[in-house]
Amino acid sequence: MDAVALRRRRASAQLLSGASEPDGAAVPGVVRHLLAVQAQDLRAARLALHARTAGRTRAADIDAALTERTLVVGWLLRGTLHLVATEDFAWLLGLIAPTRAATSARRLAQERVTPEAADRAVALVERALADEGPLTRPELAERIAGAGIRTEGQATPHLLMLCVLRGVAVLGPVRPDGTPAFALARDWLGAEPTTALAGEDRDRALAELARRYLTAHGPATAADLATWSGLPRRDARAGLEAIAGELAVEGDLVSLTARALADADAGPVSPRLLGAFDPYLLGWRSRAFAVAPEHAERVHPGGGMIRAVATVDGRAVGTWTRKRRSGAPLLELFATVAPEDMAALRADGEDVLRFEGGTSAA
Repeated sequence: MDAVALRRRRASAQLLSGASEPDGAAVPGVVRHLLAVQAQDLRAARLALHARTAGRTRAADIDAALTERTLVVGWLLRGTLHLVATEDFAWLLGLIAPTRAATSARRLAQERVTPEAADRAVALVERALADEGPLTRPELAERIAGAGIRTEGQATPHLLMLCVLRGVAVLGPVRPDGTPAFALARDWLGAEPTTALAGEDRDRALAELARRYLTAHGPATAADLATWSGLPRRDARAGLEAIAGELAVEGDLVSLTARALADADAGPVSPRLLGAFDPYLLGWRSRAFAVAPEHAERVHPGGGMIRAVATVDGRAVGTWTRKRRSGAPLLELFATVAPEDMAALRADGEDVLRFEGGTSAA
């Protein structure tokens, strides 16, 4: 498969071509299609949905879906905060949480939080959320510190991650000022989530993970699935083997047969402004199909950062920022862009203003 075809098919699977619509309402339908959207920066997660629902949604729609319990955020894939449909949270947590336990314990030890103190913090958070309702990270940190438990450095986020991994808390409601709050998982989800799947339940979850991954990322490989999910490669292979009858094999790549047929003639992708940490740049082992090697450091400067990018036909042509609420996005191009594509990027920038509730600088 040549590079252009691969890029266009992946962009189509990512709902960036505008040629297909997911089932359901715009915001939850897109999240279900993608399965998980990186959300350690909630604004970036909102922009990921903007890129796939341009002209049809506002940032407030994502906050409303979180507050109305249609969407939820938790530490899931790769031990990073991800936005998922509420009905997908429990099985993903049950699949992912056991693989994060050792890493969580190690990081808490590095932050000088003892296992006994971590257990006390989890119990304290559970009581606070049960008694007081949803609370923000600073509010929970204050209560943890008040019990004499270390919160300095990265101790607080790792303690809150432990609360999520143990099925005690989730990030759900968004305060009027845009601040996300933690809620008691059993209340917010309607049931206490299972934190470890085993046997046939885990096998079914791996199959579902592989199926849902390929829906939004195919064509891909087992190594791509492992990288994206943070699971061992053996689990990625097991998931793909479980759905072998649904797959089309294309050299070293696989895709869902139905998706391969739908995307076979994928055409040029409209110019887009993608936010930081966009799923299009995080879904595979290598992003070279979308970012030329000579520009890789402009997009991925290190430290886990993935900058907001401008794309033309699915190829990164520059980065962009928006530092003022009412200001238009500022582009820094590193590739030549045709006048008509530049006009389309500016139009998308105007829609970012509308989406985020700003006004045009013009």
